[in-house]
Amino acid sequence: MSHPAEHAAHAEAAQRSVLTVRAVLFDMDGTLVDSTAIVEQVWLEFSERYGLDFNEILRTSHGVQAGDTVRRYAPAGADFEALTAELGEMERSRTDGVIALPGAEALLAGLPDDAIALVTSADRILADIRMQAAGLTMPSTVVTAESVTRGKPHPEGYIKAAALLGADPADVVVFEDAPAGIAAARAAGMRTVVVGKAAARHNAELEPGMWRIPDYSAVTVTAVKDDDGGHLLTLTL
Repeated sequence: MSHPAEHAAHAEAAQRSVLTVRAVLFDMDGTLVDSTAIVEQVWLEFSERYGLDFNEILRTSHGVQAGDTVRRYAPAGADFEALTAELGEMERSRTDGVIALPGAEALLAGLPDDAIALVTSADRILADIRMQAAGLTMPSTVVTAESVTRGKPHPEGYIKAAALLGADPADVVVFEDAPAGIAAARAAGMRTVVVGKAAARHNAELEPGMWRIPDYSAVTVTAVKDDDGGHLLTLTL
């Protein structure tokens, strides 16, 4: 007679999703790295300076390039470039509380470096600082704010990353947490895993080709070398 715990384990395994892909793309803030406290602090200071609605800025800025948010909300006549540079410096100088999401380090370590990329709205300097502060290894392939002409929700960054890895969008999965990033991944024609509890509030409805996880603690991966020199990656969510 089997034990009830065994039934529960089998039922849980049956409910888990299995994705087979050739490349994995990650957003950074909120997806691999929890930098919420710093991001909120910087935008609070910005909104207080100009008498802006902090909650509205926070709602629309997540996953979007800082310069795009500055141009959207800063008062007419403001020096957008100087403001963006100032905000960037504030973000780069603050690392207290920056940590990796549970399981992120192990998942990155289990994936072949030539089959993964980071696609972030941060610039390269900030991306390096945040990944290092969180104790995560930066993938060799990185698409940052400087790498694209159009930021998320435009799909340019994800399309570019897939091309750099030699993967067709249909063979890629993206891990994202922000509405703008999720929209970018979906527009690129990529399967998308929505990461984190905050993302669940923004995205109540999942479409076909989308999944949701709280973090990476239950995610497993196996990588098999393909005949063409690439990889077949099997992710169990």
